[in-house]
Amino acid sequence: MTLLVTNIGELRTHADAGTLADAALVIDGERIAWIGSNADAPAADGCFDAAGRAVLPGWVDSHTHLVFAGDRSAEFAARMAGEAYAAGGIQATVDATRAASDDELREHGRRLRDEGGRGGTTTIEAKTGYGLDVASEARLARVSAEVADVVTFLGAHLVPSGVHRRDYLDLVTGPMLAAVTPYASFIDVFCERGAFTVDEAREVLEAGRAAGLKLKVHGNQLGHSGGVALAVELGATSVDHVNHLDAADIDALAGSRVVATILPGADLSTRERLAPARELADAGVRLAIASNANPGTSFTTSMPFCIATAVLQHRLSLDEALAAATTGGAAALGLDGTPDAVGRIAVGGLASFQVLRAPSAAHIPYRPGVDLTAAVYRRGARLR
Repeated sequence: MTLLVTNIGELRTHADAGTLADAALVIDGERIAWIGSNADAPAADGCFDAAGRAVLPGWVDSHTHLVFAGDRSAEFAARMAGEAYAAGGIQATVDATRAASDDELREHGRRLRDEGGRGGTTTIEAKTGYGLDVASEARLARVSAEVADVVTFLGAHLVPSGVHRRDYLDLVTGPMLAAVTPYASFIDVFCERGAFTVDEAREVLEAGRAAGLKLKVHGNQLGHSGGVALAVELGATSVDHVNHLDAADIDALAGSRVVATILPGADLSTRERLAPARELADAGVRLAIASNANPGTSFTTSMPFCIATAVLQHRLSLDEALAAATTGGAAALGLDGTPDAVGRIAVGGLASFQVLRAPSAAHIPYRPGVDLTAAVYRRGARLR
């Protein structure tokens, strides 16, 4: 079954075809079969008239904490009243998540995934980290694998209350790691004050690598934690947050293949210093933008909101922000450079894209907060 998407006003492929005006594309099953001028479009079994609207790849949300239970709106309100953000609030979500059933976690995770999907997200990552014991982390990894495209093990999110640090590190790098490895592709660590030191984070990441997992780091969110330097040292796929950077951090990232993931929703919600996205882009650092959907510091699944914020507040150009939310996110998940690469529209590639209710993608930051998503396709199937 083929489908012709015709009368595309602006087609942003983020691939070899670049950006085309007055374009069309053809879907054949899960894949793109043809891209070109609207006037040259071939016949197909069905037709979708884009009516002059913009078409671009689906968002790749490369950093979320999608599976959890509980509510931390009181913590948010207190922070807006002046209290500083600290990592310890994670424990409240851990307690609620442990008490929830599998079905409750699955239903809530799917609801958030679908919410993001209605806004154009077609690929999404989910981290564990709200279980913090072997059985709970294994359960979160299993449920996350049902909900998300990529699972990241974040047992090193926080040392849970009542557990000795050394005992917990032994758990994370031993039985807990073994329990989640069947479901996870990445291992992550919160390298920050109130969470894990650089030496502890290195131990966790090296254990994960030995188990066959790729590396991610929560780094430099609350201060110069050393997480960025560690990510570069170990060749992590990405380092995320990156709010507090000095010239040496930026130079190190620029000389590496590590993707720097900015999380605009968290920057606003925690009132932390904005990640220096402009400086990173100017230095040639590969950027990703993600939602960081979680109950404590960025309770949003809206990638358009994060993109608009990256343009309006972080001073990225439109093209830079769109690339960071698509091909950058794919790089942050190791999903670029293959026939099944996401975040791009290319002949032979997966048919995961969105149609905006606007003639240009510039309307995303131009009209912040407005639902501009008219249709979403994931692997050729229409989601919205």
